[in-house]
Amino acid sequence: MGSTIVTRNMDATKRPLLIPPEFANYCEKHGVFEMYKRLLEQLIITKPDDPLTFMIELLKRDSDDVPQIVILGPPAAGKRTIGKMVCAKLRTTYLTADNLIAEAEMDTRKKAQEFLAKNQPVPTDMWMSIIKERLKLYDCIRRGWVMEGFPQTREQAQALQAEGIYPKHFVLLDAPDTVLIERAAGKRIDSKTGDIYHTTFDWPSNPEVEARLEVVPGNAEEDVVNKLVQYHRHIEGIISCYEKMLKTINADQPKGDVFQQTMTFLCSQPRSVAPHNPRVILLGATGSGKGVQAALLANKYNIVNISCGQLIRQAIVDETKAGLAAKTWVEKKMLVPDAILLNILKQRMSQLDCVSRGWVLHGYPKTREQGEQLAQAGFVPNRVFFLDVPNSSVMERLTLRATDPITGERYHMLYNPPRTEEVKDRLERHPKDEEEEVRKRLQQYHAFVDELSDYYEDAQHVIADQDPHTVFECLESMIVNPIPKKAES
Repeated sequence: MGSTIVTRNMDATKRPLLIPPEFANYCEKHGVFEMYKRLLEQLIITKPDDPLTFMIELLKRDSDDVPQIVILGPPAAGKRTIGKMVCAKLRTTYLTADNLIAEAEMDTRKKAQEFLAKNQPVPTDMWMSIIKERLKLYDCIRRGWVMEGFPQTREQAQALQAEGIYPKHFVLLDAPDTVLIERAAGKRIDSKTGDIYHTTFDWPSNPEVEARLEVVPGNAEEDVVNKLVQYHRHIEGIISCYEKMLKTINADQPKGDVFQQTMTFLCSQPRSVAPHNPRVILLGATGSGKGVQAALLANKYNIVNISCGQLIRQAIVDETKAGLAAKTWVEKKMLVPDAILLNILKQRMSQLDCVSRGWVLHGYPKTREQGEQLAQAGFVPNRVFFLDVPNSSVMERLTLRATDPITGERYHMLYNPPRTEEVKDRLERHPKDEEEEVRKRLQQYHAFVDELSDYYEDAQHVIADQDPHTVFECLESMIVNPIPKKAES
């Protein structure tokens, strides 16, 4: 009976539990959830005898956020060229089947070379030993790696996975066989640097380099055809092991285009299963569809839909201290001061549902100063979207809509006109939808949109002058998937 009384007293509290937003910001900024996920993955894969020491050693590493890339493709697809360009751009370690064997321990290297000398494949378990030891070295741990031309079979791919060696990105260069055979015939190699050139597409301008060029052994048409047959025999099995991080790129185009498409993919981040609470801000002019998109996002992902205007009206109805302060300004049809607005927002956004489920905010901020104040209060968004709609479309959307005062049904003279003249004659337009009022709100938005765009420099711009569900799909893809990284210049 006593416990029942305690429970009733707890449930009867009038003030909601407010949670400071700094916890979620800290975890996201420092990758705490990603860290836990990574530790658990490595524990399950490695199964160390001393889990605690193993995790401590993992945490001592400077960063696990380093490139881990496989570049694969048929002969003459440009794997080496693109691989070296990627390594130069990302400052990573370049790994190939040849240099892996050349840098292996003496005994292992000799055994591997014996197999190659007899035209026999190096056993998979020997490859795993070589690769595991190489990836333990400081340069691979600190700077990451690009592995070109390996794995060559499904068995090797599965063996890598069994050892916990899993690339973050898998690039597959592809081109028609006829193109590859023709390309292989013109390949030349620099005997000093190992760089690849071509008699037609990429001839060196330096006479010294030109003098060193040699025909690449094994590039006769019959040899290339045999290699292509071998490649096609194994590639589908390899692809099946890496479907979630694979990107196929057309290699039958200029080298610069192939490299650009490859880097765009490498700057993307794979979707993570670590906990992630969306904190979304939708910005846009009046009539851009912020409320519709916020409702769609909130409904699908169970995040809290926060409309600044609705919060103000609710605070006035509830007669809270901030609501009473705002009421005077609303009755005079004046803008509510920033301090009052922020106080109302803080009260709502600090509640348990917002902190635990995430939120989508629209109608605020409208100026850079408001955005800075929101961040200083600890409410930092992890996604910001500008819904871009031309002024002419906004005018069309708002000034042509009206409401039936009897049924409450809403109509639009172009997209959803009333079916009878009787209904049409009694339609009423909201004063805010008058043309002059809409123009004023558009002017207010455009007066501050540039400074907001400068402040939220990672914001994504979405063309919102299209079907609402098409806009939603675009927003959804950028919320669910991590934001692409910016490539270092």
